[in-house]
Parts: sequence; structure tokens; C-alpha cells
Amino acid sequence: MSDHRSATERKRLITTESLAQRLQEKNVKYLIPSFVDMHGIPKTKMVPIAHLEKMLSGSEMFTGAALDGVPQDVADDEVAAHPDPDSCMIVPWRSDAAWFASDLWNCGEPFPACSRGILKRALKQAGDMGFTVNCGIEAEFFVLQETTDGLKPVSPLEDLDKPAYDAIRLIDNLDSWLGETVDAMNALGWDVYSFDHEDGIGQFEIDFDYAEALTMADRFVFLRVLTNEIARKHGCFSSFMPKPFGDKAGSGAHYNVSLADANGVNLFDVGNHEDKRGCGLTDLGYQFVGGVMRHLPAIQAVAAPTVNSYKRLIMKGSTSGYTWAPCFVSYGNNNRTNTIRIPSGGGRVELRSADSACNPYLGIAMMIAAGLEGIRDQADPGDPHRDNLYLKSEKERNKDGVVWLPRTLQEAVDEFENDALSKEVFGELMYDAWRKFKRAEWLSYLNHVSDWERSQYLKRF
Repeated sequence: MSDHRSATERKRLITTESLAQRLQEKNVKYLIPSFVDMHGIPKTKMVPIAHLEKMLSGSEMFTGAALDGVPQDVADDEVAAHPDPDSCMIVPWRSDAAWFASDLWNCGEPFPACSRGILKRALKQAGDMGFTVNCGIEAEFFVLQETTDGLKPVSPLEDLDKPAYDAIRLIDNLDSWLGETVDAMNALGWDVYSFDHEDGIGQFEIDFDYAEALTMADRFVFLRVLTNEIARKHGCFSSFMPKPFGDKAGSGAHYNVSLADANGVNLFDVGNHEDKRGCGLTDLGYQFVGGVMRHLPAIQAVAAPTVNSYKRLIMKGSTSGYTWAPCFVSYGNNNRTNTIRIPSGGGRVELRSADSACNPYLGIAMMIAAGLEGIRDQADPGDPHRDNLYLKSEKERNKDGVVWLPRTLQEAVDEFENDALSKEVFGELMYDAWRKFKRAEWLSYLNHVSDWERSQYLKRF
């Protein structure tokens, strides 16, 4: 009997059968087709493994109107999660479950306001220009426990004014959540190459190998879940809030981006080529930086997407001295006072303003689209800044053409709305949903009466 199925259908069947066999061999019983809302928070319906084939074809439907940033009316047809089989991961804290990063579809075609789909569209632009986009994200976060005396780090050791790179507090967490987290990441094949105690109390950074940009965004979304689930087993929790303590450093999620050709050669790596600016980038790399610089204020609204994000992006505000956070529209070499940094050795571009609360699909999409525009326009980013911009006066910075990044969420959303790139990258549906939600978030913040206000004004008048 002849097989009338299409080549695509036969390939999908082979993929499904091999995946089912692999998952059954690992005793997986439950499947998690996960997509994210506008905040980068994963959503799902769980599916028994007997329904793997149906799940992969988009059987799981969701009412977008019930979610933030899945812009639908209650009368609209539901969106469906279409899992990516290549993204499949066995859940480290639940070995009988498998996680799939998923795209949203609607009425038989990709849903234009899907966060993962928005990144895929930006990556297609890069592919059409002959580029593969590689990305690493530096994961910074706090691990804390709730006590009768308030939030405390897991380590019982006394707090330090300058805990950055502290060996004792790092080692003290190895036998609990930290060692288990690193082991889980390595078991997933992420290749953790270093981790350290950061400058905040109970703050850590875990660095793992770069990957193609879509894979890295999938992993960062999963990492936020993974760290918290493992921490909860040890009586604590992880927080990716950008600035949980006013007098401590905040948590970034720096995007480290490079472009490669079809053979995997890094097109930003200057190698033996001439580099007149001395930062370790090719001309193509500088053009990419020029595009990102042009749109940096609008990118900021997405890479640093919360009211709290802008309390991190200040020069002072940490008992250890500097906050280590960028404040200006600037780029340079290994100088960490620049928003766009070219780390030692070059070959990649680091966006330091991105923070741990970002939706990585949307933030990376904005950065890529801006950089590609810079390449198309052969944009010139100007000379790099090598001085400590924190120490320069406002007059000196203005003379050098260095201006502030948006200093509040409201300013950032203004920039987002006024930049044509935003709607081009997001599409009209997500563009409208994003700006309306963020406007409402800012207004809600303004209307909140805080402890600071009571301490300042309650008994003054």
C-alpha cells in the first residue's frame, strides 16, 4: 500500500516516533508545551506522553485574553502552543516530565504577537543577510530565605559590605541549592564555565556557554524556573527582580551577541584584521554597534522592562561603592561604565543594560534588529569611550556626546513609542499591547503610596 502522506508529514512522524522512544526510555510521563507571556513568564497545559503526537501538532489551546501580552479579545479563536521538538529538556527536579519551548499559532498560522515568534522573525532577517546570531546571557539573581527578621541570604555568615567574589559564601552554598543548580545545568548540556558571589547580599552569577540566540532565550526562560524550583527544595527562593535592595547592586542579564557565517566563523572577531578603534571588533561589528547605539533608548524599554529596572541603572546606590550598572548611551572597550561593552578579547558585543526581569525573546530581538540595521546602513558608532563615565561631569559628558539612558520606565516607553523600529520588530499587535500595559504599570506605580512618602510627609505638615 502506498503512503500518501507528504514529506513533511513523514518527517514529523519519524521525529515523533524517535522522540517518543527516547522519552519513554527515560520514563517520562508528562509533557510541558511552554510558551511565555509578555513578561517572559512560562505558561502551559500539561499533557500525558500518550498524546505526544497531538501535542506536537498544536493540540493545546489557550485563551489569550486571560494572559498579559497575548493580545486577544475574549471572543477571538484560541491560540495553540506548537512545541519545538529540538528544545525538549527533561525537567531536572522532576525527571518524569519533559519541557518544550513553544510558538503560539492562531487559526492555522503563526500568531504575530508570540514572543518567541518575534525573535524568530528577527533571526530570519539575519539569516537572509547570511548571518547566524549567537548569544550568551549572564545570569545574575538573588537567592534568599524569608525569616521573622525579613529577607536573609541562605548562608548564616554575617553580611559583608563588599561581598563580590567572596569565596567563603560561595563555597557555603555549594552543598545546597548552588551545587545542585550547577549540576542540573550541566546535565542539560549547558556547560557552566564559572559562577560566583556577586556584589549584592545573597546575589550570584552563573555563566554558561553561548548558543544560537533562540536556544539561549529558551534556556534563560527555563533557568529562572529551574533556580527557583531547586532553591525551594532547600527552603529558600530565587529572585530575578532587578533591584530588590536599595543599597545593594542589582541583577543584570547582559546580552553577549556575535554574528557568524554559514561555516560558524565569528564575523565580529577581528583576528589579524586591522582595528583602528582598538576594541577587538571587525568593521561589521562596529556597524552592528552603531545600529544598537541608534536605537538604544527604545531597546531599553524592553531589555529593562519594569519600574524597578531603573533603580538599578544608577551610578551610586550600593554600600560597596559603584552599582556597576550602565547609565549612558555609550560604547567602549572593557570599560564597564559603558552600556555597550566590548569585553577583553573582542569578538562579541555586550549589552549591559538588560536586566534579569527581561523577556529575553523580545529584548534580544530588538538588539538584533537594531544591529542588522546598522550593518545595512554601515553605521558609524563613533569613537569608543575608555574613561570612567561615572566620574566625568555632566558638562564633560555632553561635550563628548554622551547622553543619559532613559531614567524611568515612563521615559523608556516614550522612546519605545517614538522609535519606528519598535513596531517593526514587535508587530502592531504586540507593540500596542506592550506600550499600553507598560503605561498602566507606570501609572499604578505613581498611584501607590509608599513607606518613603509616609516617612517624609505624614508628620511634616
